[in-house]
Amino acid sequence: MSTYTKTVRVQTHDLDSLQHVNNVRYVEWIQDISREHWESQVKKSLQGELIWVVRNHNITYHGSAVLNDRIEISTKVEAWRGPISVRKVEMRDNKTKKLLVMASTEWCALHPKTLKPVRVPEEVQQLFTNNG
Repeated sequence: MSTYTKTVRVQTHDLDSLQHVNNVRYVEWIQDISREHWESQVKKSLQGELIWVVRNHNITYHGSAVLNDRIEISTKVEAWRGPISVRKVEMRDNKTKKLLVMASTEWCALHPKTLKPVRVPEEVQQLFTNNG
């Protein structure tokens, strides 16, 4: 499986009233890394052939992060079903490697003009399956 990883540093605007990373920010990071992984694997000429929308987010919070913590975020596509890709995202404390967040998101591929679900081409699936 092709895995994409990046590290972010928690900043003031990421925090909630308890001075922990806001749950909404974690969702934004899930969306950001998913998009970045897509863009890193798929040629520009193919990127415009599909639009991705979230069908379902399942997020489990295992710990919290605070200001200046560094969080390692990794993602990979674990399964394909017609227009659906199931993407896993893990967020860990970069120093201790403690799991902070585990997410599984179902993304649905849409045709860019009709906005109807379309099967993900085998060519695209292979880009995320054979590069690990």
